Amino acid sequence: MSHSQIITRAGLCRRLAGTELPSDPTNVVMPPGSKRWPAHVREQLTASLIPAGVLVPLIERSGLGFSMLLTQRSAELKHHAGQVSFPGGRMDPGDGDIRDTALRETFEEVGIARESVSVIGYLDPMPTITGYAVTPVVGLVDESIELAVDTSEVECAFEVPLAFFLDARHRRVIERDVRGESVPLIEFHYEGQRIWGATAFIILEFLKVIKK
Repeated sequence: MSHSQIITRAGLCRRLAGTELPSDPTNVVMPPGSKRWPAHVREQLTASLIPAGVLVPLIERSGLGFSMLLTQRSAELKHHAGQVSFPGGRMDPGDGDIRDTALRETFEEVGIARESVSVIGYLDPMPTITGYAVTPVVGLVDESIELAVDTSEVECAFEVPLAFFLDARHRRVIERDVRGESVPLIEFHYEGQRIWGATAFIILEFLKVIKK
């Protein structure tokens, strides 16, 4: 039986039950394969990072299983323009913790109110090449939710079945230039959307947790 067939709400909650909100949201875990990266690239990814939080929204569709909600960022943004990402952003002074950051940003970007999200766990903070330390907050979202996309930040929002990511045949290994060096990365392609970089790393880390 495949992992996609046995994943349930109770199972997700059980696998993520031991995870905790990081006490230091800038204490990052480096991506898989990063030991092969040049030392100066690794150093750049851990220096003076700005804390940020994203929500990994999971929606259980009747008869279809779970899907992940993703966004395509506006082409007008300064950082990661046009890329696929989870809803989220940098921590503001008024945020109580990085969980508050993820929930606030999710509401601002796609209109999902915090009371419509049941947070079930966390992944380790990870670095981005733009200087952020991103903490993924995993949450179950009611399937009846109606999105209200802020088009100044988000081009569109879309769902990808969790079964798609669980199928290793959909992973592509690529070489990408990072600060002048070629490094190996994994990406996914789904219905014309290219999912790569920090977002792909978050997905891979999430899959490791739920497949334990």
